[in-house]
Amino acid sequence: MIDADGFRANVGIILANTQGQVLWAKRIGHNAWQFPQGGIDRGETPMDAMYRELWEEVGLHPRHVDLLAVTQDWLRYRLPKRYVRHGQYPLCIGQKQKWFLLRLDEPNTQHIRFDEGKPEFDNWQWVSYWYPLGQVIHFKRSVYRRALQELVPELPLQQGLIIPEQNNHLLVE
Repeated sequence: MIDADGFRANVGIILANTQGQVLWAKRIGHNAWQFPQGGIDRGETPMDAMYRELWEEVGLHPRHVDLLAVTQDWLRYRLPKRYVRHGQYPLCIGQKQKWFLLRLDEPNTQHIRFDEGKPEFDNWQWVSYWYPLGQVIHFKRSVYRRALQELVPELPLQQGLIIPEQNNHLLVE
């Protein structure tokens, strides 16, 4: 669903393990890594979309995870001009996302798989909580930073996670 401003409604999933690391997934056929994310279908709530995407992209059911937090507001990013599909109607110029922080208990790691439906990822790894800020494609970086910063207080074991400063090289856009 694309809103009147040209932003596609979407959910992002930050899946953390019990050590505070997050799942970082590699897109099929690309050397691009990201958090699982996906569009919200007509009639779906953001929560419904998150659980659907969790199943489609990671192979996990709601019973495998604990919902820890959701961003309060929609977080938006604009697509660089070269990624905008100008022949598409309505025109999508970016995404607005609700981000979900989920915890996966260790025994449920065995359920992670990318072979459901149309797989988007072919590999994954656990990385430190802030690692994605220095790795995600540049135009998503500010949304990742805002989501991670807003959700970190809800992460168990977060006392050891230092929130990077705005001038940190990982946060430069």
